[in-house]
Amino acid sequence: MTYCVATMIDAGIVFASDSRTNAGVDNISTYRKMKIFERAGERALVIINSGNLAITQATINMLEQAIKRDTDPNLMSVKSMYEIAELIVQRYEKCVIAMDHF
Repeated sequence: MTYCVATMIDAGIVFASDSRTNAGVDNISTYRKMKIFERAGERALVIINSGNLAITQATINMLEQAIKRDTDPNLMSVKSMYEIAELIVQRYEKCVIAMDHF
C-alpha cells in the first residue's frame, strides 16, 4: 500500500509519500514515489505516484526526457494545469499500451 499526502499550510504546501515498494518481511525495496519538476520563479510541479512501478518509472522518464530535449509539449511548456494533467495521462497511457505488448 502506498501512502501519499499533501496539505496546505500558511507557508505553502507540504507533500509526503512513503518509499516502500513491497510488503515482504525479509527483502524491503524502496523507490522514491515523489518527483519534483521545477523551473525557478515560474512553476513547481510535484507528482506523487502509486501503482505499477515499471509504468511509473517509464512515465516519469518520458516526462523528464521531453523537458531535457525541449520537446513540445512538455511539463514546462504547457500553459495550464489542465494541459499538465492531460500530458501526464497521455504519457501514462502510452506506457501502459507499450507494456501490454510484452
